[in-house]
Amino acid sequence: MSIHFDIAIIGAGAAGLAAGIFVAEARTNCTIVLLDGAGTIGSKILVSGGSRCNVTNAMVQPSDFHAPARLVSRILRRFDEHATRQWFESLGVELKEEPTGKLFPTTNKARTVLNALLGRCKELGVQILTHHRVQSITHTNDQFFIQFPEKQIIAQQVIMATGGQSLPKSGSDGQGWSMAKSLGHSVSPTYPALVPLVLANNFIHAGLSGISYDAAIITRVNRKIVDHRVGSLLWTHFGISGPVVLDASRFWVMANGQKEDVRVSLSSFPNKTGEDVDLWLAQASRQSGRKTVGSLLAQELPARLAEALCRLSDQKEKVEPRKENEKTVTENFASTPLNQLSQSKRKDLVHTLTDLSLPVIGHRGWNFAEVTAGGVPLHEINPQTMMSRKMPGLYMIGEMLDCDGRIGGFNFQWAWATGFIAGQSASKMLKVPSIFPGQA
Repeated sequence: MSIHFDIAIIGAGAAGLAAGIFVAEARTNCTIVLLDGAGTIGSKILVSGGSRCNVTNAMVQPSDFHAPARLVSRILRRFDEHATRQWFESLGVELKEEPTGKLFPTTNKARTVLNALLGRCKELGVQILTHHRVQSITHTNDQFFIQFPEKQIIAQQVIMATGGQSLPKSGSDGQGWSMAKSLGHSVSPTYPALVPLVLANNFIHAGLSGISYDAAIITRVNRKIVDHRVGSLLWTHFGISGPVVLDASRFWVMANGQKEDVRVSLSSFPNKTGEDVDLWLAQASRQSGRKTVGSLLAQELPARLAEALCRLSDQKEKVEPRKENEKTVTENFASTPLNQLSQSKRKDLVHTLTDLSLPVIGHRGWNFAEVTAGGVPLHEINPQTMMSRKMPGLYMIGEMLDCDGRIGGFNFQWAWATGFIAGQSASKMLKVPSIFPGQA
């Protein structure tokens, strides 16, 4: 059995829903279908931003993304963060800006965002078919044939919004890339991004679980610094997380996947150099009173963290297993008066505070990754239309493209922007009048 539509959109996530809306608003006389293999729509939207859905950021720039800046800029300026705010207001979703620049619905509920998108699709007559997992796509005589187990859909144009591999429970399992390859595209290696990092079991993280503070994460690949960023870090039972770690994770994950020498270090004094901290310790040691190493650090850092860093600094091997007398070692060093701190011990302490090597042994995997790094290269897509340079009538948007943003609403902005461009472009390319009835 064959069913005809003007435009078929594969994937009913953020980008797919946006594309469907923008096509329908631009061309009221066309038939549009959104196809999704999941039983329910929008599961990734519902869990994003702590179930609040961080729809965009107050300031979005090409530098917020990992992709060629020139191409990203051409896409973002077509539908920027200001356009996103106006669009959601038109959908009845009022947004609020938080101190970090993140924009959330004032209801603090991701469901508000999803309901607005689904409601608009319904108003515009965009059909959404769940439990429709595409098996294959072929192209013959200017038509696309989308195959399912018991039927096929024939469409003039296809917009692929199948997502990446992050949160596979939502239906993003990377199948879209196989279909893209069958239609002539290449796919760059894919890796989990915005993902927590796992540390060796014998490190200090278990005793610090729940502590959050501002820190710097430095990533070196083949001994060269490839990333240095500051932000909130969260210690967990398995390792480290928090915005600064999620943003930095892609560099460790990709380098490790490529079998390169990659190392991650931590500075608990992100706004000071090693020389600054050394001078601070030296000056404190000359002040009157009997202030100890531990009490001084506790003025700047959480007490448990200060104690753990003292312990690490007093060990010859920073990641050796816990010893029976470890508590005594910690107490002895933490309680050392500052004016009795030797120069060599101070040097060790400065290194621990500003460039502590973290024993990263892995990441939490696709189930905990918020986005995918890698995908269809942007140079294979026309940034003015999001149409494939390999296959006329085929568009690719959202996370299936090789462009991932940092945490803070940037990946949603990418979804809205690419969805807008593809929707507008596809509507202009349709034959007039519509030749397909679009009845499922």
